[in-house]
Amino acid sequence: MLSLRALNYRGIQLTHPLFLFIFHFNEIAMNRIINDPDQVVEEAIKGYLAAYPHFFAKTAHEKVLKYPEIPLQGKVGVVTGGGSGHEPAFLGYIGKNMLDAVAVGEIFSSPAAGAFLEAFKVADGGAGVACLYGNYAGDNMNVKMAAKKAEAMGIRVRTVVANDDVASAPPSEREKRRGVAGEIFMWKVGAAAASQGYALDNVIEVAQKAIDHCRSIGVGLTSCTIPAVGKPNFSIEDGMMEVGIGHHGEPGIRVESLQNAHQMAKTMVDLVVADRPFSQGDEVAVLISGLGATPTIELYIYYAEVAKLLEAQGITIYRPYIGNYFTSLDMMGVTLTLMKLDDELKSLIDVPTHSLGLTQLE
Repeated sequence: MLSLRALNYRGIQLTHPLFLFIFHFNEIAMNRIINDPDQVVEEAIKGYLAAYPHFFAKTAHEKVLKYPEIPLQGKVGVVTGGGSGHEPAFLGYIGKNMLDAVAVGEIFSSPAAGAFLEAFKVADGGAGVACLYGNYAGDNMNVKMAAKKAEAMGIRVRTVVANDDVASAPPSEREKRRGVAGEIFMWKVGAAAASQGYALDNVIEVAQKAIDHCRSIGVGLTSCTIPAVGKPNFSIEDGMMEVGIGHHGEPGIRVESLQNAHQMAKTMVDLVVADRPFSQGDEVAVLISGLGATPTIELYIYYAEVAKLLEAQGITIYRPYIGNYFTSLDMMGVTLTLMKLDDELKSLIDVPTHSLGLTQLE
């Protein structure tokens, strides 16, 4: 049954059958555990703080959280920021030997410049701040504005911009590529380096190396629904898949018939390996992330196929990560990220870490 609110939307009487159908469709599509679709981010932050006070502490900005044990004098601060809706990214990677502070925006929207500035301020222990973030127009603009203000306050800020998504631009235009799940490896390496006493310039250097060694690709099977919008923000027909889809639903490189796990893995591995290019004898870290609605059992089926394909090419998996690491609300699909390793990257990827999104004991 339609609720009374369907008859009056922002003071406008909506009694035409077409409007009633639209509202009825949205009520069906929006079965969500929320209070107010316009307050999803703010209320989720309250949940983070209530559940995990050992990971999260408030700051002067409502959309910036920090690790309670920072700042540490003499340690480089490591921060990031991005739109909400990708949980556990971004807040979930605050923790021990991980991110020190994170700024978040509304669903799929960049954090404000003021939020990035607050993250820089709370993370600074006198050794400067490394801001490691994804290549999106709003993030680029707001980070630059915040960094300029931070520098005027005596806080040295340097940045690394992730651009690991092979589907978003050709190799000759890597600077235009989006940052996707490879950001997690960039954060892991950069934060580990900071925890080991690296100076700011060296943290930046190794974080840049990490993302330069990463390549990622995603496949989407369904759309996702932004709570404040109340309907899918694009469509993928049943029995089809979109290769190269972005985490916000950005168009991929092609739409084709749904493949089984083996065929899908081959499609994605071939695109990633050809772009780096990875080669026989390489050691890699592999990250496989669901996009929010993909059952974990299917991720492991997919990983088994990826492992076989890499082994057949003489590429050794040094560390695998399988789970929901960088999602897109309720989208069904998967992303694949490979990071080529050298001795330094292996030593840093091995550093134990403890965060909501990633815990590694050894």
